[in-house]
Amino acid sequence: MKKSWKIALASCLSVLMLTAAGCGGPKSQDAAAYTPEKPLIIKFSHVTTPDSPKGKASQKFAELMAEKTGGKVKVEVYPSSQLYGDKDELEALQAGNVHIIAPSATKLVGFNPAFQIVDMPFLFKNHESVLKFWDGELGKKLMTSLEDKNLLGLAMWENGFKVFTASKPLEKPEDFHGLKFRTQAGKVLEAQFKALGSGAATIPFGETYTALQQGTVDGQENTWNNIDTQKYEEVQKHLLVSNHGRIDYIVLTNKKWYSELPEEFRKAFDESMAEATAYERELAVELDKQSENNLRSSGKMKVVELSDAEREAFVKLMEPVYSEFAETVGKEIIDGARQL
Repeated sequence: MKKSWKIALASCLSVLMLTAAGCGGPKSQDAAAYTPEKPLIIKFSHVTTPDSPKGKASQKFAELMAEKTGGKVKVEVYPSSQLYGDKDELEALQAGNVHIIAPSATKLVGFNPAFQIVDMPFLFKNHESVLKFWDGELGKKLMTSLEDKNLLGLAMWENGFKVFTASKPLEKPEDFHGLKFRTQAGKVLEAQFKALGSGAATIPFGETYTALQQGTVDGQENTWNNIDTQKYEEVQKHLLVSNHGRIDYIVLTNKKWYSELPEEFRKAFDESMAEATAYERELAVELDKQSENNLRSSGKMKVVELSDAEREAFVKLMEPVYSEFAETVGKEIIDGARQL
């Protein structure tokens, strides 16, 4: 009887140890337990390419962590959905099978609808107001709003402002009437195009070029960099510099795992994330500007700027959208962003 009890106990302990190893969590509160030969492994999974701002910033984070901990921490970066894709990375993070991810803010709407703030049309006046929001109290409130889901927001990593493109001239709100635009899934985006008198079609990003080429849709919304790298100028002749919405990422970690990090490592982690965030933001702005210059100089698209008065005409059209989503997104958050 004693022998069978010991066997059962040993089996249970083996399962627990395997589970802990699978989660990759710290095995000790003491940083001294780790060495460059046997480091603490941190897995950072994301879906973009290694040469994207997100890809380069995640690698920068890995380098900083190794430097600040003397090699006692090794960050393994898995780009291009090598480890987990959009559909399963959040569950993997919650389970502790990966330690850091950086999904698009819109992917978090199912956990907290307030993350639709990035889709609210003509909300942020400029780049400075975006940074003030995410680095201020309202942004911090969103970052910590997922703790009951075992998720902790660490930082906002940029992609950029969205602009409109179309096969027909876009200069004023009336020009949108009757056109159909490709969009990501989302109620706010549907309401935005409805307010403009346009139709909206949810089409996967990878199929957008063909949809524009074949005339399935008349236009789309995206960052300068996405438009440039996807070569939309080949199938879209008009671009409106609207800066009406955002495409940004939220860097997340597993809350329980993070809280159990040795204090020395957690300090290095926070410092490295802050430095990597500054690096990513600078790189994203630089890359988007480069793509803007590419598109302007190509001569393939007519680029139209909005004056303050012309922009205000679009803002007024969006009042029904603000009213509709005031409760869902949060009036405090919307008003706070508009005032920055």
